Amino acid sequence: MSQGYQVIARKWRPQKFDEVVGQDHVVRTLKNAIEQNRIAHAYLFVGPRGTGKTTTARIFAKCLNCEGGPLAEPPEDSEICKAIMNGTCMDVLEIDGASNNGVEQVRALREDAQYAPSQGKYKVYIIDEVHMLSTGAFNALLKILEEPPEHVKFVFATTEAHKVLPTIVSRCQRFDLKPIPEELIRERLALICKAEGIEADEDALKAVARLADGGMRDSQSILDQMIAFCGAKISEPDVLQVYGLVSGEHIDELAKSIATGDHPRLLELSDQFDASGQDFYRALVDLQARVRAALLEAVRGGGKTSSLGEELSTESLTRLLDSLRQSESGLKFGLSEKVNFEVALLKASEECRARAIDGLIRELSSIAEGLPETADEKKND
Repeated sequence: MSQGYQVIARKWRPQKFDEVVGQDHVVRTLKNAIEQNRIAHAYLFVGPRGTGKTTTARIFAKCLNCEGGPLAEPPEDSEICKAIMNGTCMDVLEIDGASNNGVEQVRALREDAQYAPSQGKYKVYIIDEVHMLSTGAFNALLKILEEPPEHVKFVFATTEAHKVLPTIVSRCQRFDLKPIPEELIRERLALICKAEGIEADEDALKAVARLADGGMRDSQSILDQMIAFCGAKISEPDVLQVYGLVSGEHIDELAKSIATGDHPRLLELSDQFDASGQDFYRALVDLQARVRAALLEAVRGGGKTSSLGEELSTESLTRLLDSLRQSESGLKFGLSEKVNFEVALLKASEECRARAIDGLIRELSSIAEGLPETADEKKND
């Protein structure tokens, strides 16, 4: 019987620590803990969606339970390792905290944890979205976390660590998984495309990485959709069309029009985006990223930059970026996206070109200090 299609996010899920992208600080600590035999009884993985929390937990469980383990680099061909990565190992239980969030489920887990593992060295409980547990369930879990059996390890994963009880967090080793940089996502997607026989423009992969917002799984799901749309050849215009993205060239033009105060061009670009069905909110986010890059360039360049078509100081760029940031919520939840987008651009342009009062006072003071003394001032001296 032939196997069905497997989506890229599952097919290319990391199988070992060295394949985990963008989380070197977590990988290094876990590998050292295994090699030094300093394995804690509970871990908490915190981070945005698609950054590798559950995948890292599975790989860690595989390292603990492989033949001859714990090993930082377990053999890929062992049956127990394959079972763990496939989710069929009896000693590694993945539990969804959202649907198993009651006291009774946690009590059943505590009873099950008393029995020795049947295949590996440890029983590993991976609880995803652990912040969804009720207060009663957290309290029921607390007892076994205080005095766990030697053969039991817990790995908790959450996107909202502030909702996990402090008493639980204090009994875990916490690891914060960061959003994955766009360049690392692009490199991984390029590797996948090469292996899958897909021809993808570099600009197309950059656009996909930009859309993913730091999530590797999101980027792979987007790539899957683009392959379904385009076939074996993906170009940047295809990505922009499917997801309503504004091209990098138009984002640059927006930023330069704001900096130079070209209001008619700003409105013209807004009309163009509206006619093309492009995402105004995403355009605003990308515009912020462009302005931030200019701000960093100004900071490194001694306080000024001309990368937006006109010489701007760090002060002007900071005001511009702050104005765009303040317009986010109005654009997202306002009645007319187009009108709110245009207002955001025009306000940002005015903020960018306005002079801050305190800065103006400082300049006038420095000019006054450099002027020659008048006759009256000399008489007073």
